[in-house]
Amino acid sequence: MDRKFRELIDTDAKVYSQFYPSTTVAPCTTIHELLRTIRGYDIVHVFVDVSPIGLITDASTSEISGTDLIEKCSDSGVELLWVASDNKPEGYIKGFKPLKPLNLVMTIRRNGPAFAAFLAQLLSRMAGGEAMPSAWAALAPQVPGDPNHARLPDTIFSAGLGNAKFR
Repeated sequence: MDRKFRELIDTDAKVYSQFYPSTTVAPCTTIHELLRTIRGYDIVHVFVDVSPIGLITDASTSEISGTDLIEKCSDSGVELLWVASDNKPEGYIKGFKPLKPLNLVMTIRRNGPAFAAFLAQLLSRMAGGEAMPSAWAALAPQVPGDPNHARLPDTIFSAGLGNAKFR
């Protein structure tokens, strides 16, 4: 795990634990550790740097494409993969192709405290039984020029498991 993400990890873990008391934080320093750790979780919330071609590299220079990470998560039963660190959209567009079903959130810009506030609102709705796509649409309607978008993080959301509910 890159130390630069420590504060963000702590912030997001506090939000998750408000709604999901069994939240686990598992710092991984290698891709191998990450792939071993994702087994058995519905939600995987990661902090990684994505290259312009969609690769994730660890400190030992091992690489995995976003598409391969999505596949490994889906094969492990993960229903939501959330890349929570800021990354340029080009890397997501080039290297994160959801070929297997799961909900995928890719963060472009957290937008400071807006991220935690949005995450808390979203998880509150989802913990109450609302499906993620409808909770997302209620909080971030896709209306061009909506002034409320300034209070939201910049993200890309792909609803590959639209009916998934997290309680």
